[in-house]
Amino acid sequence: MLIDILQLLIYGIVLGSIIALGAIGVSLTFGILGFANFSHGDLMTSGAYIAFTVYTILALPLWLAFPAAILGSIAVALVVDWAFYSRLRRSRGLILLISSFGVALIIRSLVQIVWGPDNQVYESGIQMAVRFGTDVVGPPGLRIKPDQIRILVGAVILVSAVHVFLRYTRMGKAMRAMADNPDLARLTGIDTGRVIIWTWVIGAGLAGAAGVFLGLDTRLHPDMGWFILLPIFAATILGGIGKPYGAIAGGLVIGIAQELSTLPIPPDYEPLVNPAYKPAVAFGIMVLMLIVRPTGLFAGRSL
Repeated sequence: MLIDILQLLIYGIVLGSIIALGAIGVSLTFGILGFANFSHGDLMTSGAYIAFTVYTILALPLWLAFPAAILGSIAVALVVDWAFYSRLRRSRGLILLISSFGVALIIRSLVQIVWGPDNQVYESGIQMAVRFGTDVVGPPGLRIKPDQIRILVGAVILVSAVHVFLRYTRMGKAMRAMADNPDLARLTGIDTGRVIIWTWVIGAGLAGAAGVFLGLDTRLHPDMGWFILLPIFAATILGGIGKPYGAIAGGLVIGIAQELSTLPIPPDYEPLVNPAYKPAVAFGIMVLMLIVRPTGLFAGRSL
């Protein structure tokens, strides 16, 4: 039983890391641009498929496909902002929110047209998991795949880079100021146009990375970003909308909760929740948080 819990905890941290990367982008977009971007999941999908093209079709190594996915997602986000969002910037947030649904459909349809509707994988075959308890000190029976190790290491590096950027760079401080009080930020002379561009760069870059990690952990499908959008928004609400650090904590909580919900319960060892209904766990946590503490766990704390 303990081994099962620890194994699901590992899976939950991996999934939570992917969700956290996506939630940071959603949180920044809402905090600085003032609307919930429902096309964020499809930015993840675009990044995953760009990496797929570079890795499988161009036959370049994954360490080159990964930055290509990040840059590609940033390019998609900047083009979308120039073509759609910039023209609606002065509209109410509801208008931008509705337009983000349309953008999501456009990106998803383009992915289906270019790469097809079928499932894809970066590498075919079964990946051997690293087992703990034989040559490595640790509880016996625990397993983790090399791709999951890469996901954890990559997520830690990216989150650390975002932390350094927000805390110690001039643009990061400007972004924090604009998220806390947009009107005051404009009055103090902050270049809001540059802040908006950097918001898309960071949010879309993390989305592209999260898409690659999701593709490594599962498989690629045009709807992959749409299906993970609910856990991402649940993590954003749980941590506090507009709070990137809260999004990190919320992502880990949602990921761990989703995986632990499938824990087999004796004596029949049936899962507590059918794995197909794991997103319902994220939905339940989101609804509970909206009822108990609508402003999130990190409400009132600055970026």
